[in-house]
Amino acid sequence: MSTRHLSWFDQLKQALSLPPGDLLRDLVYRRLWTSILISSLGGQITMLALPLTAAVLLEATPTQMGLLTAMEILPFVLFSLPSGVWLDRVRKLPVYIWGETILAVVVATVPLAAWMGWLSMTWLYVVGFVLGTVYTTAGSAAQIVLTQVVPRERLVEAHAKNALASSGAEVAGPGLAGALIKIMGAPMALAVNALLVLVSALILRGIKVQEAPPKAEGADFWRDLKAGLRFVREQRLLIGLATAVGSWQLFHNAATVVQILFATRTLELSGQTVGLCYIALGAGTVLASVFGHRISRRIGPGPCLVLGFAASSQGWLLLAFAPVGPLGVAMFAYMLFSFGVGAVLIFINFLSLRQAVTPAPLLGRMTSTMRWMILLPAGPGALLGGWIGEHLGLRWSLGFAGCGALLLSLLAWRAKVIREVRTLPATVDMELSARQQDADVAPGLAPSK
Repeated sequence: MSTRHLSWFDQLKQALSLPPGDLLRDLVYRRLWTSILISSLGGQITMLALPLTAAVLLEATPTQMGLLTAMEILPFVLFSLPSGVWLDRVRKLPVYIWGETILAVVVATVPLAAWMGWLSMTWLYVVGFVLGTVYTTAGSAAQIVLTQVVPRERLVEAHAKNALASSGAEVAGPGLAGALIKIMGAPMALAVNALLVLVSALILRGIKVQEAPPKAEGADFWRDLKAGLRFVREQRLLIGLATAVGSWQLFHNAATVVQILFATRTLELSGQTVGLCYIALGAGTVLASVFGHRISRRIGPGPCLVLGFAASSQGWLLLAFAPVGPLGVAMFAYMLFSFGVGAVLIFINFLSLRQAVTPAPLLGRMTSTMRWMILLPAGPGALLGGWIGEHLGLRWSLGFAGCGALLLSLLAWRAKVIREVRTLPATVDMELSARQQDADVAPGLAPSK
């Protein structure tokens, strides 16, 4: 039947229907995707309300803002490696669900403390540390759950769809956050996030995944920890990715700790205007989420990742020269847009590459080791950005981040281990890897090639 003879409702339904084979047709993945969408919407509120609480209500200095970010990152440095060993011994979905539940409780303490008159920077430091601790374990578990739901050859597509869910939240979330902050105040707006994250946890409870019971017999913590570290160390691709993305995290955090201060103090924007500007971040992530999978397929995951470095760098560099007034507002929004594009292009490829190459029994240790490696430079980056902002000026922090990320994109392009990755690699053979490890210990017994 031609579309001429269909009612407008049927035509709309036909236009919105998913194509055959789309991942969202799978019920389990659709529940996971919905949970990510709702949790991301709440996360947008926290992303604005927490730093605005520190910057506006508590009048934090740039150094204090850097310390707040560093407190969120510190748990990754302290707990990532042991949590990876633990995750390979337990079921991942329950860890993910409990993590979302704890996040809701912790975020809810901020409006409670504000209402009781207890809120201080020390309170926010503790909240940031607990949030980081939950992200260290539950965040890694969430990444592994995706590999239990989606075939590995479709990981780039799945990460792009997950990014699209986050992007949808980033379009709607900032406007919602700005309105909530204006009506309720930044601390009280966090109560809405707590509710949304709790809903996300309830949705996750209905997901069914196939996961073989982890083998705990004969487990040795230190042996398993070393095995995970050794696996990452022996994969040139993983080391190259960790070096590049870890360096980007340094510059990213140097910019992040000052961008709210820059918007509210240098550009003189209100909290609601900042929220409206963050819609541009959502627009950038939506654009990259829709086209990122196609770009990666056309030019390859490695070059696509480098493109992400370049996209984010020029936004920070441009903002360093933003004037007060409408042009400055537009430049702040553009920085967020370009960061959204860059971050999605980086992480849909980074996550897919590292998951594709890793055998299932090592996913927990690999994920935690890689997160540990890329976030080691993030804390110093946050502290450095805060120090530069306080002693030289906020523009200098943004300029440092922009120039550093631009240089990184050039160096990453020169690295063959990244530039020449045009397709997802095959999973490493664990037996072959074990034989290579034995050969390293006893070179004279190495098998002939």
